[in-house]
Amino acid sequence: MSTAGSPPPTGSHGAAPGSDDRTRTDERSLGDIVSDLTSDLSDLVRQELELAKTELKEEAGRAGKGAGMLGGAAVAAHLLLVFLSLTAVFALDLALPLWAAALIVTAIWGVIAGVLAVTGRGALKKTHPELPKTQRTLKEDAQWARAQRN
Repeated sequence: MSTAGSPPPTGSHGAAPGSDDRTRTDERSLGDIVSDLTSDLSDLVRQELELAKTELKEEAGRAGKGAGMLGGAAVAAHLLLVFLSLTAVFALDLALPLWAAALIVTAIWGVIAGVLAVTGRGALKKTHPELPKTQRTLKEDAQWARAQRN
């Protein structure tokens, strides 16, 4: 029994028995439970989307810095190839006329460009921009959500 000045009996969470809404599930209707479940699921999805947005912003910032550095490296590599080509022209000029040396180096770069273009085009044809795995999992998620409602 309780003595004067002592606290009332409490449940496992420190609250008076029956004061926690979750312990009184027998008083809630099925509609209330479904409504709460739908609301909680909606909140969860909203929170997950916010987390994904935040993570994407952070990753995009990192990717932007990396892409900028790669762009700088590409410019430097381009200049390297230009000067390497000029070196090849001047080296060939020792054995051939200047116009012939330049023509040979140009032809080599033409072949390289053609091979890269054909290879790149083939690789692009093999891509699947419609994201089949993502579409499949989204359909599965929608089916799961419909099954939860029924």
